[in-house]
Amino acid sequence: MRPPPWLDSGTLGRDLVLAGASLAGGLVLYALGWQPQVRTGADVPSALFLPPLLAVCVAVGLRRVAPRASLAVGTGALVVDTVLGSSLGTVLIYTQVLYDACVYGPPRLWRWLLRIIVALSLIGVVVGLLGYGRRGAALGVLVVLVGLLPVLTGISVRQYRDQAAAERARAEQTARLVELDRRQAVSAERARMARELHDVVANHLSAVAIHATAVLSVAGLDRGQVESALRVIRESSVQGLAEMRQMIEVLREPGTSGGSGTPEVVTARLAEADGLVERVRAAGLAVRVRTDGTPGALPVGVDLAAYRIVQESLTNALKHGTGEAELTIAYRPAEVVLTLENPVRRGGTGLPGAGAGLIGMRERATLLSGRFTAGPHDGRWQVRAALPTGEGG
Repeated sequence: MRPPPWLDSGTLGRDLVLAGASLAGGLVLYALGWQPQVRTGADVPSALFLPPLLAVCVAVGLRRVAPRASLAVGTGALVVDTVLGSSLGTVLIYTQVLYDACVYGPPRLWRWLLRIIVALSLIGVVVGLLGYGRRGAALGVLVVLVGLLPVLTGISVRQYRDQAAAERARAEQTARLVELDRRQAVSAERARMARELHDVVANHLSAVAIHATAVLSVAGLDRGQVESALRVIRESSVQGLAEMRQMIEVLREPGTSGGSGTPEVVTARLAEADGLVERVRAAGLAVRVRTDGTPGALPVGVDLAAYRIVQESLTNALKHGTGEAELTIAYRPAEVVLTLENPVRRGGTGLPGAGAGLIGMRERATLLSGRFTAGPHDGRWQVRAALPTGEGG
């Protein structure tokens, strides 16, 4: 049966029960007449051994709430009991007091106890040998049994408990670090998904909104112009849906796509920027493209980031510019540098934006240890990103 809660480990009730059990055992030894252990020649009334016995049991009850007071009361009771001639019950209960002082007391207490008990053991052996010869060495052995063994046992238990507490604290700290890493990973993944969703959805929807606005706001458009605008709207919508479908396939668990079980990867690469430029030209932005250096294979992360930065820059130029832009892609030994410049439309008549595009481009460059700047430059708006390729050292 499970004991009541007030008897659980570490409760005052358990300490009081232990003190009561010690008193009961001491009274049994008292009733058997095992006192005094040392005959001093004086006729000591047996009742005088009861107060030290009661005091040392009180010390057991104080072992956890007041370890120092427990040791002081127990030691005082032992001294009085020893002067009277020593009773077996008080001596045995005092070993529990020593043990508890080492287990529950402050570290300084058990260190001092160990030094004192070792010194008393040596003194007991020396005094016994000098006073009683070889038979007197038993006095030192008695000090060892009554004092040193309980102290050493208590120290061992204390060290095991301290080590267990340290291991629990280390495990809790590890768990907190794991949870923090998990939250950071979730936050980073959410930021990455936000960037991808912005680039995939917002850019294509911007082109759709621009041409839909033109069709609705310009009166007298002929059929050819309307068809051209609708064609751009359709191409932007189809392209956005295709890229969104690719992203969904990547986010799905393997085996849930209904196909081979292997999700498609997003195929956006800087080498496909020509197609992106053609779509933006069809949307009404005159883009001049200049390439410096020899195009080469780029790391996957750099390739995708460069494509998205070009895509977002062209979209911003389409939304907020005057209808023309200049894109420069420079392949250098250790990096690829993207620069886009365009005049800014006066009066702020472009489509509204939340600024998430600039934030996303800056985050992409920062994650790759690259550099990113965006702002006015020589009367034009300039976006410049330098992405390291890990080559050339």
